[in-house]
Amino acid sequence: MLSARSIFQEIIENDDAFRLFCSIAAAGESQGGWENGRIAALVPGSMSDLAPKIARHGADEDKHGRIFNALLKKRGLEPVDVPPECDYTMLLEQRGIGLSHEKLRGSAPLTERDVVVYLAHSRVTEQRAAEQMNTLVRYVGEQAGIGRAVRMICHDEDNHLAYCHEELLRLAAQGHARTIHAVLRESALAEIRVYREVGLAVLGHMGRLLHWPKAKTSLLAAGANGLHGYERLGGWHRMVSLSMPERRNALGGPAPAAAEYA
Repeated sequence: MLSARSIFQEIIENDDAFRLFCSIAAAGESQGGWENGRIAALVPGSMSDLAPKIARHGADEDKHGRIFNALLKKRGLEPVDVPPECDYTMLLEQRGIGLSHEKLRGSAPLTERDVVVYLAHSRVTEQRAAEQMNTLVRYVGEQAGIGRAVRMICHDEDNHLAYCHEELLRLAAQGHARTIHAVLRESALAEIRVYREVGLAVLGHMGRLLHWPKAKTSLLAAGANGLHGYERLGGWHRMVSLSMPERRNALGGPAPAAAEYA
């Protein structure tokens, strides 16, 4: 029977597919860690109160990258290079989502608008990340070996999304509402296109590694295209709404002391 649970199980049980899955996830998380770390270092003085939270966000993403690499190590597997067509973060940057790496590699402080744009972009991408991790928890969260890892990451991603909501609402009240809403809409519409492209590319690679029949790959691709159709027609609105989260100050203070997953 074709189901999300059975697809995840196929990927987890096959070394080559699992290696690609974890490599893609680890690379994306590590990239996010670097980006947040640089943004924290370049925050303008007028927004210095945000720097510790942005740094905490980056530290969480770095941790997630290490977790996915640890999952590979436990299986005796080495990471593989991420195919360019599967590189979600790179493709987002190419479409102008996120602050440019050229700017982040520099030493000039960011502007207040840069930080507002960063948070609006993050609100969109963290929505996707939180949804993906909650899906993983639903289907593999109780499995030995991977369950604890995905539950830990899911908790962090929910915190990241809460932080974006709260900080954007605060900045909107300070006069940045027009910029926030414009950037949210632009980011969401670009993200759903990239997500479909990456999803179809990953399905193609997984299909070859797992020797799926053409009909199975086509059916899964139709599902990815159907999701994109839903999101394009209005599903993207969930990625741009703002509401005060139940988790307040989710990234305030240092990261809690916890044993690194291994």
